[in-house]
Amino acid sequence: MLSSEWYFLGDALDLFVAPSAIPSLVGKPSGGDLWLFQKLTLRAETGSHFRQNDIFANNRFDSGGQVLQSCAAMMTEATPDALRTLLCGLGTVIRDTVLAERRGHDAASLSAVAAQAGGDTIYAVDKFSEKAIISWFGAHWPAEWPVEVVMEGIEHDLCFPQGTPVADTHWKCLLDPIDGTRGFMYDKRSAWALGGIAPQAAEDTMLSQIVAAAMTEIPTSKQWRADQLSAAIDGPLIAQGFDVRAGGTTTLDFKPSKATTFAHGFSSLVKYFPEGRTLTAQIEERLWDELIGLNSTPSPTIFDDQYISTGGQFYEMINGHDRMLGDLRPLVFRTLDMESSLVCHPYDACTALLLQKAGIVYEHPLGEFPDAPLDTSSGVAWVAYANQHLASIARPVLQKILRQFLT
Repeated sequence: MLSSEWYFLGDALDLFVAPSAIPSLVGKPSGGDLWLFQKLTLRAETGSHFRQNDIFANNRFDSGGQVLQSCAAMMTEATPDALRTLLCGLGTVIRDTVLAERRGHDAASLSAVAAQAGGDTIYAVDKFSEKAIISWFGAHWPAEWPVEVVMEGIEHDLCFPQGTPVADTHWKCLLDPIDGTRGFMYDKRSAWALGGIAPQAAEDTMLSQIVAAAMTEIPTSKQWRADQLSAAIDGPLIAQGFDVRAGGTTTLDFKPSKATTFAHGFSSLVKYFPEGRTLTAQIEERLWDELIGLNSTPSPTIFDDQYISTGGQFYEMINGHDRMLGDLRPLVFRTLDMESSLVCHPYDACTALLLQKAGIVYEHPLGEFPDAPLDTSSGVAWVAYANQHLASIARPVLQKILRQFLT
């Protein structure tokens, strides 16, 4: 639900961007290409919109104030669903490339440390997809929709068509080519190729502005099916399963859990690594003690599953396996005065649009949307509840406990 002023991008689509995406200097276009939008307010009770007042017509201006291109015309061409389709195609190429490259490699070679970049360790398996991604963008991305690509492992400007200055791009695409590397390289669990795209607003391009997203499963060696989930901001969640042995796709119908209690279901907070685990476990133990009462039954009723992949966790929520998941690491590490980079980054959370399309409650642990710029270094704290009822039960208790522990 959008309760504050947002901005409507073009007349053809219900596409909203946050005020931070609007150039700070709106009185007179200057200083390079700017997109100027019509100011709107969203009616929360009906989901409809109306014009409050127009700042400018939907046009793109150069530094001299001359119209370069109609914003509405650009959006008519680059619809969110067209962008979604492109992200799905990219995800498929990443999946197939990684699976082909994996053949003949053992866990020792896949897990060799290749580099440190973007706040995370880059393993040998992570490098498999880079050339394929660059090649795919060069061959398949429409030249009339210039895009900046931001992804883990790439520390320099990467724009397409190649050679396009960042200032001249219309879109910003955030990727995590292999989310869940650690489990995948030991053939324990699937990894995921993640992608989200938003209108370009330089450093002010935020997760909340993503208009299309896709996540593509990179399966373990014993799996025959690899799933792909995608959505555009103006469309439904689309889920398909691909047979990696014989080819062919099937339509999937995923539904989040409709449970009204956390008992006898999977719910957990991220504690993948030793750093910060004690404090996180203390918060989690207090949460379940207040919600269900620990040691109230001979057998535990809350189950924990640590899937070392934010995309994988999102998938577990969407398909109804888990009832609550959360990642408190940025908040926990700040409390402990730790500088660990082992947190959820924007590229890990770039497919949150899919959670929202599935009807899952996705928010910051202390409330509101867990926003962050589309970069490779910011931390993202988040919590997801399978439905509104479970959120209404756990949210006030969790927030109370966080205020007690994270001081």
